[in-house]
Amino acid sequence: MASSTGDEVLFEFPNFIRVFKDGRVDRLIGNDVVPPSIHPETGVQSKDVAISPEINLTARLYIPKTTNPDQKLPLLVYYHGGGFCIETAFSPTYHTYLNSLVAEAKVVVVSVDYRRAPEHPLPASYDDSWAALKWVASHSTGDCHDPWLNQYVDFENVFLAGDSAGANIAHNMAIRIGSEPVEGIKLVGIVLIHPYFWGKDPIGAEGADMNKRGSVDGLWRFVNPLSSGSDDPLINPILDPRFSRLGCRKVLVCVAEKDVLRDRGWYYYEELRKNGWGGVVEMMEDKVY
Repeated sequence: MASSTGDEVLFEFPNFIRVFKDGRVDRLIGNDVVPPSIHPETGVQSKDVAISPEINLTARLYIPKTTNPDQKLPLLVYYHGGGFCIETAFSPTYHTYLNSLVAEAKVVVVSVDYRRAPEHPLPASYDDSWAALKWVASHSTGDCHDPWLNQYVDFENVFLAGDSAGANIAHNMAIRIGSEPVEGIKLVGIVLIHPYFWGKDPIGAEGADMNKRGSVDGLWRFVNPLSSGSDDPLINPILDPRFSRLGCRKVLVCVAEKDVLRDRGWYYYEELRKNGWGGVVEMMEDKVY
């Protein structure tokens, strides 16, 4: 028997996501979730909060074991990776990672669960991430929705971070802050882990595997169908006229030796050093990937 039209595949990123003509979406990885907890080894506590119930925008908050209301802690706003279309703030990978980070760094973390493509194509992820920042900043008066943020956060010591698509989001939030400061918070720095940046013209080793290059191009078009393409400043930040006005003074870029995104991370680092921005940027490359 012939398959129905609805079973026809409209888009597929192998081993990642598959979309059918009838609108069904199969996320092939990144579907597992874990609840918030009190971590038995580190004592890190986490809980889930609603930021905007109207659009189902939520976040997972983390605080370290030693939390003295008289000692304010730095705040890290984290954006998960997954190509803008898989994973969540509640996946085991991010929950485990942020538990360990909070315990080691003694920071408060807000891990944002933004809406994902294709059900919510870009700029939804960016809009949600900005809304989350505004929500965080609303607590700077000490009398807003969430008691953890009211009691424990030093709003003069805020960082953004993310991996892959999340690193892309962190950069774009910092760019926006550069021209549209968020009242109530001071953005000190951003950490970009394997950032999902790209461009129309290959650099470094990007031209060695055109199939892989085509996949990266295709994924961007999939999650942002109204984009102008791979030279869109949202994914090629070097072409953004606001690049030198990045709204923080510290940047750490992390890349992996064999990652297809490696050369873009280095390119971002090199261009940021010489474009007149004036902050401090550091680079770290993992030789095992």
